[in-house]
Amino acid sequence: MMESKRLLGGKRIVFVAGEDEYSSEQTLQQLLKEAEEQGAETEFLQAEPDPRESSNLPGLENLKDADLAVFYLRFRTLPEEQFRHIREYVEAGKAIVAFRTSTHAFQYPEGHPLADWNDAFGIDVLGAPWIRHFGHSSSTEVAVAYGAEKHPILDDVPSRFTVRSWLYHVLPYPLEGATILLNGYAVSPELTDCPKDAPRIHPVAWTRTNKWGGRVFMTTMGHPEDFEVLSFRTLVRNGISWAVGLTNEKKEGSKS
Repeated sequence: MMESKRLLGGKRIVFVAGEDEYSSEQTLQQLLKEAEEQGAETEFLQAEPDPRESSNLPGLENLKDADLAVFYLRFRTLPEEQFRHIREYVEAGKAIVAFRTSTHAFQYPEGHPLADWNDAFGIDVLGAPWIRHFGHSSSTEVAVAYGAEKHPILDDVPSRFTVRSWLYHVLPYPLEGATILLNGYAVSPELTDCPKDAPRIHPVAWTRTNKWGGRVFMTTMGHPEDFEVLSFRTLVRNGISWAVGLTNEKKEGSKS
């Protein structure tokens, strides 16, 4: 326990839940408790009065002093006075861990001053836009990407495992500057709204340094049932440690 206590000691982590499909207000609380057990100072923010409220996420000013922001967002329309705290955090080049629907974190109407962020948060901040998915009845087989085996985020993560999350279509977007850690294969996909020749293998976890210099760990996994899978929980725990700079650089190698 003492070693665990030292792991995140002195780090301030702000968890931000703002979506109404995946119960992130519960699953992020699980991660928060683990981070506190490892010595982190934490803050938890969520939509109010409930997850369906897309235009109110109070407390974002607390990002100013954070070492890491953990985002789980979907189609938010935050007022400028709230959104600016996210923008300032991102543009300060600070560390980010993000889940699933955060690729489409915002949904401002056409012509709104913040409408560019509908795509920019996914592309410029996290590395991939929202395109489509392979259907709610499908699941995903996950495998370590070639060449990523020694990355510290994959410590104690098996080379293959399965999650409930249906696969997100990420390619052919180039994921500029990213190191792909895990690829996913769509199991029993629904192809009604998807081109028949669409590739069924896409990245599901990667790291990158975004255009502002911020360290990012992004995964398109994050269904509530995923958090019951030890392999996924280990991945996320390692991703948080990596994002705040607590890794074995010799093991990680030259890419970040």
